[in-house]
Amino acid sequence: MEADKQAYTLTNNRTQTSITLPERRPVQGDPAVDISRLYREASLLTFDPGFMSTASCESKITFIDGDAGILEYRGYPIEQLAQHGNFVETAYLLLYGELPSVSELTDFTDIITHHTMLNKSLYNFFEGFHHDAHPMAIMVGVVGSLSAFYHDSLDIKNPRHRDISAHRLIAKMPTIAAACYKHNIGQPSIFPRNDLSYCANLLHMMFATPCEDYEPDPLAVEALDTLFILHADHEQNASTSTVRLAGSSQANPFACIAAGIASLWGPAHGGANEAVLNMLEEIGDPAQLDRFIAKAKDRQDHFRLMGFGHRVYKNYDPRAAIVRELCKKVLAKLGDHNNPLFELAQRLEDIALQDDYFIERKLYPNVDFYSGIIYEALGIPKNMFTVMFAIARTVGWVSHWTEMMNDPQQRIGRPRQLYTGYARRQYQPLTER
Repeated sequence: MEADKQAYTLTNNRTQTSITLPERRPVQGDPAVDISRLYREASLLTFDPGFMSTASCESKITFIDGDAGILEYRGYPIEQLAQHGNFVETAYLLLYGELPSVSELTDFTDIITHHTMLNKSLYNFFEGFHHDAHPMAIMVGVVGSLSAFYHDSLDIKNPRHRDISAHRLIAKMPTIAAACYKHNIGQPSIFPRNDLSYCANLLHMMFATPCEDYEPDPLAVEALDTLFILHADHEQNASTSTVRLAGSSQANPFACIAAGIASLWGPAHGGANEAVLNMLEEIGDPAQLDRFIAKAKDRQDHFRLMGFGHRVYKNYDPRAAIVRELCKKVLAKLGDHNNPLFELAQRLEDIALQDDYFIERKLYPNVDFYSGIIYEALGIPKNMFTVMFAIARTVGWVSHWTEMMNDPQQRIGRPRQLYTGYARRQYQPLTER
């Protein structure tokens, strides 16, 4: 991105100070007004709740065109990566900027495979959580604790240390996720197997037991791999921005990713696919669809259609089309081909896409609308849905963290505010209040 000839002039009427701001044009997408000098030279702030009009950083990782329904990782369309690639290959792409050669992918896969084990003492940490603790609560704590076990490579200014930490996070997240699940259901943790692929290993660690082995179905592995590709990154969303903000203080990468997990846990972010299933179960009968759609249109009603609309996409989420077809494929083999929730979801989508209310507001299905149905068909419980999301998104988080650490202009994040509280007032002694 470079400065363009176009410029904008603003004047602070209080100080009569003027400043000319350059426009910066990206490779793709909308141009940005560079306001980095605005406060320093003109004592002016911008006011942008939710940062809807603010580019918080410069990045080369992911591009989204919400109006056109486009998502690209490092320039590659998400549709092509989901159809032809695999998750580990996508992880390499996001982390290093290019698709790997055969030898590079072999080496990277070997590194990730041989970093999946956890320190034996770390398993004792799980025992400190209550038996019915939410898996995300456990994951936040365990990931944050990794810096206490792997403090040999925490020099964030050392490129080799950054690489090792990134590899450890990507590799160990499935092991941590499976251990969270096992603790939640009261079963012993299962160690990873180096002969299995990334997603097959996760399924094995979740569903095998010491008294019975588990061989993952190839379609289940393929489905999980595809979902992980689709969830690997999504530009400057809430959790990624949280990772970047935490990282701007030079916190260690494990602490930064733990912060991202905490942000992802929110129902408005990573918990949306669980909310979709809850909504479909609440609707229950297709005969009730008209009533619930009317409720969704009523501003006085608290009911909302979950899985429709997106903060960025004002068109059909490109990931949603992939997930819908994947859902059909999974249910045909691993689930109920006539799954009532899937049938209900398709009916709901068909109605909404023909309803002027949803069309005018550009409320199209997003990636969360069908992904929960797939997870359920794979035997993954609802309280693990966001954990699955965290495994995939860790790749994006560490990629953004690494990119930020390599940015010579990187500074600690310090958003400003528009103060609307009391003006200066005098302290009153307790007896006079």
